Amino acid sequence: MDNQGPKDLPQHHEVEENSENEEEDEPKVCQVCGDRATGYHFNAMTCEGCKGFFRRAMKRPVNFSCPFRGVCIITKNNRRQCQACRLQKCRSIGMLKELIMSDEELGQRRRLLERRRKRAEPVILSTQQEAVIQELLNAQKKTFDISFVHFTHFRPIDRTLAPMQQYRQTCQETTTNTWPSDIQEASLPCSSSSSPCSSSSQEVKPEDSCGKDRAFTTLPHIADLSTYMIQQIISFAKMLSSFKELSIEDQISLLKGATFELCQIRFNMLFNESSGMWECGPLTYCMDDAARDRPGVTDSKTIDQLQEMLALTLKTYIESKRTSPKKHLLYPKIMGCLTEMRSMNEEYTKQVLQIQDIQPEVPPLMLEVFSKIT
Repeated sequence: MDNQGPKDLPQHHEVEENSENEEEDEPKVCQVCGDRATGYHFNAMTCEGCKGFFRRAMKRPVNFSCPFRGVCIITKNNRRQCQACRLQKCRSIGMLKELIMSDEELGQRRRLLERRRKRAEPVILSTQQEAVIQELLNAQKKTFDISFVHFTHFRPIDRTLAPMQQYRQTCQETTTNTWPSDIQEASLPCSSSSSPCSSSSQEVKPEDSCGKDRAFTTLPHIADLSTYMIQQIISFAKMLSSFKELSIEDQISLLKGATFELCQIRFNMLFNESSGMWECGPLTYCMDDAARDRPGVTDSKTIDQLQEMLALTLKTYIESKRTSPKKHLLYPKIMGCLTEMRSMNEEYTKQVLQIQDIQPEVPPLMLEVFSKIT
């Protein structure tokens, strides 16, 4: 007897499973009219027609009357002939008015289903977005001298000059005036004059203007490097069709506001994490070497539309091209970086203008880019 129990038990479960599968395979019938049912609606198995009829009848309550003493038999073919008996049948099988969602709840549910459907679908870039990305890539390749082979006319960093710390001490000993803290933090020279932070295969003698009493010993070289990169950014912008369609005033305003941020992005593309150096072809730099929407625009609406289009293109590009499970975090991180760079841009502009007051050697192009827009 003991051996028979375990053998019988699986057979019993198998019968139950088969019966459940058979029930699932059987066609579902509407309990109101006998049509093919689509599931449980408002607490009863009904078809889509009777589900919609019950919802409409409850939302617009009217007094239906039966011309045949309320004894009509509701079928698929005659369900529209007597609304009173059809509604009575809906109630008799247990359909509940309390389960009907309001228009607002129904709209929320539809939007939720639509969002789920979109998430399930693969994200694909539109033809316009593909064209924008291709235009940006072409402009980037043509205007970004990543190996710096054309950066030839520049003043090298002179390591024989006194480092910034010594200059500060001299100033403190000879005068009671002190520099603003933001100017002190903007110092660019290496901590040691013998530190090989910048190298060049060319031998270029520093100009006579680079005297030993200079506060910012690397300013001439950094000014030449910045001017070179700014010129490339201007060429990059001129290759974009949407940028060229803007007015000259708006083009200038956007360049003044965004050039530093674009320079930062490009310059950081050259950073080598292993060595901790920025590698610009034959030139290398260490950390010691680098220390509202755009004001002035007139056609804000057009520029806002362009920014929205580019932001949406970037978001779609990430969703369609990235495969990492954390790809949804990349877009907000980029937006956060852009916001932080906006703050850096404002601080950098202030420091450049203050440096010019102390040591007026900032090139005209840099002054034009960082000058305040009135």
